[in-house]
Amino acid sequence: MTDLQKAAVLLTSLPEEDAATVMGRLEGKQVELVSIEIARLKSITAHEQEQVILEFAESNPGMAGTDAGGLDRAKSLVQKALGKNATHTLDNIRHSFEAVPFSFLRQVDNQNILTYIIDEHPQTIALILSHLPAAAGAEILAGLVPERQLQVVQRISSMGQTSPEIIEQVEHGLEKRMSSLMSQSFKNTGGVGAVAEMLNVSDRATERSLLENLSQEDPDLVEEIRRLMFVFEDIGKFNDKDIQTLRKNVENSQWATALKGASSDLKEKIFGNMSQRAGEMLKEEMEFSGAVKLSVVEGKQQEIVDIVRRLEDTGELELDAGGEEEQLVQ
Repeated sequence: MTDLQKAAVLLTSLPEEDAATVMGRLEGKQVELVSIEIARLKSITAHEQEQVILEFAESNPGMAGTDAGGLDRAKSLVQKALGKNATHTLDNIRHSFEAVPFSFLRQVDNQNILTYIIDEHPQTIALILSHLPAAAGAEILAGLVPERQLQVVQRISSMGQTSPEIIEQVEHGLEKRMSSLMSQSFKNTGGVGAVAEMLNVSDRATERSLLENLSQEDPDLVEEIRRLMFVFEDIGKFNDKDIQTLRKNVENSQWATALKGASSDLKEKIFGNMSQRAGEMLKEEMEFSGAVKLSVVEGKQQEIVDIVRRLEDTGELELDAGGEEEQLVQ
């Protein structure tokens, strides 16, 4: 979840008057950006609220799981926050939200979408999924048979720019059947990144089955997807045991460069799994090396990501990109 999405969840969890007061302290552009995210929200689950604002969720449990977002809510907050100066921001929000292809599907249950598109051509399904949030795309993808999953993923991966005419034709057909309203724009769709995002939030069985089948036809594509599915910052999600396993396989010189571009949370995680002396030595090495080009930092981070993937292949680490806890069996 991005910072803007977290801000949207926070604001939609507050009473509307309080949320408007908070937004009134923001700059005009900030109000516009966060309002667009509010407009895109369908609902807020108790888990999402707890992650973003734990104290608020505990003191206001009745707010959890309610339909708090939507374009109307965003408009109302902006009007209360900006008053007579809201017109320009409202126009921008309306344009940004309504100009997203297939935006009307954000208000439709994923299972209903699956019902409408399950018999469509794989290219059509690929076009639709590439315009949906990753979580929605993953759920719909999981509802397809394995063969159709493979066909759709291959088409999303190879998709580049799509003409507005084609998008309009697909949208119009879906709109007619689902009686929804939308508009289209010319944009980059799909790509390997879209597949990686979907698989990141897919269940483990779907991810493993799809990548295994895809590797038989295009192993290079599978490797590219896998690289995007796990990024360096995801190391911060590891438990202490996994961090220590990884540390045994990564040189200090690699950490010294890679951590220069890391978040403070990840740095604390790594240093917290070192002895005081080892941590001091690593910090000294980072300071001694001075400024380093971003490309060099990213290169070292990728080296460590590759090590993570190797350890996953050997069973020394188990990645859980979707965040679910796998069931144990006897």
